[in-house]
Amino acid sequence: MPEQSTTIHSAPGSRTVSGFLPHLPLPGTIPDNHVAIADMADAFGVTHRTLHFYEEKGLLAADRMGPMRVYGLEDIRRMAIINACREIDMPIAEIQDLMRALTACQSQGDAVQIFESALNARKRELAAQQSILRRQMQRVSELLELAADGDGGEHAAVTPIHLSPIEAKCLAFMAEGYPAHRIAKLMDMDLTAVLTLESDIVRKFNVNHRFQAVAKAVLMGLVSAE
Repeated sequence: MPEQSTTIHSAPGSRTVSGFLPHLPLPGTIPDNHVAIADMADAFGVTHRTLHFYEEKGLLAADRMGPMRVYGLEDIRRMAIINACREIDMPIAEIQDLMRALTACQSQGDAVQIFESALNARKRELAAQQSILRRQMQRVSELLELAADGDGGEHAAVTPIHLSPIEAKCLAFMAEGYPAHRIAKLMDMDLTAVLTLESDIVRKFNVNHRFQAVAKAVLMGLVSAE
């Protein structure tokens, strides 16, 4: 495939610089260019406020077409990369570094290599988090054994956890490591509603945060450890 350069915006109204971007699939319903902000938000499953935030961070730049604010093909392709990075919960600062590196690329091959390096770095971070989760699960198991030993040698009855179907579904996604914003998209819910749902689940398990809730759920056989 021949190399294809793209035009990278640094901020609304500023000059543009030439660069390359990795090719990611675009939403099937989105036009190739001149996409209104409402259509951009709908296509990528985000809010107008999110797009404004990305613009403030220098990740996107909308143009004007009469009274409308629109995005061109380059920013649509940038949004595909940004959205993919947010789906794996990559911090905004790291996305900014990634996009700056892509802006400086001299070839399509360089862009692909930089993107792959960023994904591998994130994969290592997630693996580290998974290791922490396993240790927390082991600690929960140890604490449960200590609690049982302290009850005169008789195993204390485990209070059953009653979850609604929507809580059980949310817990399953939590166990798979999905962040709240990704769960909101998967469950077609508002982010605030998902955060409230997670808070209720954590409270029901009588723990301090989502990782402990998942660890306890695994030990109780409510979700799989795989």
